[in-house]
Amino acid sequence: MRHSTKRKQLRLVAVLPATALLAAACNAAGGDGNGGEDGSVTLSFANSYTTNHPHTRCGIERVAEKVAEQDAGVEIETFPDSQLGADDERFTSVMSGDVDMDVQGSSALASAYAPIGVFDMAYAIDGPDHLFEVVDGGAADEVFAGFREETGARVLDTWYFGMRHFSANEPIRTPGDLEGLRMRFPDSPTYLTNAEAMGAEATPVAFEEVYVSLQQGVIDGQENPIPTIAEKSFDEVQSHVSMSGHQTGSQMIVISEDRWQELSGEQQDALAAAVHETRQENRTCIEEDEDEIIREWEQGGDVEIVDDVDRDAFRARTEEYFLDNLDGKQLEFYEKTRESTS
Repeated sequence: MRHSTKRKQLRLVAVLPATALLAAACNAAGGDGNGGEDGSVTLSFANSYTTNHPHTRCGIERVAEKVAEQDAGVEIETFPDSQLGADDERFTSVMSGDVDMDVQGSSALASAYAPIGVFDMAYAIDGPDHLFEVVDGGAADEVFAGFREETGARVLDTWYFGMRHFSANEPIRTPGDLEGLRMRFPDSPTYLTNAEAMGAEATPVAFEEVYVSLQQGVIDGQENPIPTIAEKSFDEVQSHVSMSGHQTGSQMIVISEDRWQELSGEQQDALAAAVHETRQENRTCIEEDEDEIIREWEQGGDVEIVDDVDRDAFRARTEEYFLDNLDGKQLEFYEKTRESTS
């Protein structure tokens, strides 16, 4: 399988002990949170992606550049590739104030505040346009406020991560096609609930072990965005990619609320504007990567693209499941997201 040079050119990052990197992040943040004597401040901005991932090269790095251009006394120091810890570790560090900013999926954040996990529920969000409508149109305001109150972290904005699709060695067009297949889903409550809602037999496997598990037949299939399927070479051990689009992947840009309040009004405006303005650039970058990968698959002929998935059947099944099984603020937010599609 041929992969584009662009996706193979990964820049090297220095690997330091986690304690040393966390110390560096704290020092970058001014140590005691007071910043420089002239009011300038350096913020640590962490993520789990490689330096070539769109969220890094078309996201976090662009935020750092935009903030610097505004000359508001804010500098962003980036820490990609899980340098400051895995996802669950990093958000804990944001809540404790050891890391200033982070990029996290809502399913991970849901471990601290369950209602925000609705963003990652199957067919709750109908693509990136709907995602940004929910974020910008007020439907998510109460959830974001509750999240801030519960965790001490603020959601600055939401970026698009890509649509999640199924891969297997046979086509998956309807919920019935999942019967008998051992499908790998991430081992988190939101993802395992998605599997149940869609009628899949979820088999939790560590992300690092997915390729070998597919190769050895421990699992029959998995689900991920197109760039992830290609980057991790799952297309080498799977013959079909079924375009189910069952989850609109989103990533939350979060910042410690204490750190946010330490910024001046001008610095807050500069940071918020940079994060928001980067959102569309980041989406374009991801969609271009997806289109390029699909073209390679179609030209190579080693992967069959199944584009006649019955999404309406999947959507009806999941909506019935969630309406029957969610309650409280989760149910309220789920209903708001579905109502906002009309």
